[in-house]
Amino acid sequence: MQELPLKKDGWNFNWRNLFKVEGSRIYKITLKESTKEIQGILMLTMFNNEMLFMNNIEIAPHNIGKFKRYKNTAGILLAFACKESFEKGKRNYEGFLSFDSKTELIELYHNKYGATLAMGNKMFFDPKAGKELMKKYLAIK
Repeated sequence: MQELPLKKDGWNFNWRNLFKVEGSRIYKITLKESTKEIQGILMLTMFNNEMLFMNNIEIAPHNIGKFKRYKNTAGILLAFACKESFEKGKRNYEGFLSFDSKTELIELYHNKYGATLAMGNKMFFDPKAGKELMKKYLAIK
């Protein structure tokens, strides 16, 4: 938990506090050769013991903007979350990943990653979109 980033380090969320949320799972992406430097981080929970919900996703400050180090971090995290939705989703929700988007990111999630806008800022990845992400970013068919 100590290795989780803080807002004071340039992140938008205090991940050490989010780690304490009951029922949540935190996943981070690092490089094989540099496991201490987090490239991106994700928080998932189960909704009604059936559908996976993405509470938070954040890319490391050094992977944002014109001079980012790695450009596919968000795609990898989203594809991983979709993979988890196939493994953890139950009944009609297997392969569905739901989340609330910031208004300014709705078009990005839809156009770049294939998410569907449900209502307001509520979005989801259906199984088809999830499989496309897994194929593109995780090389899973």
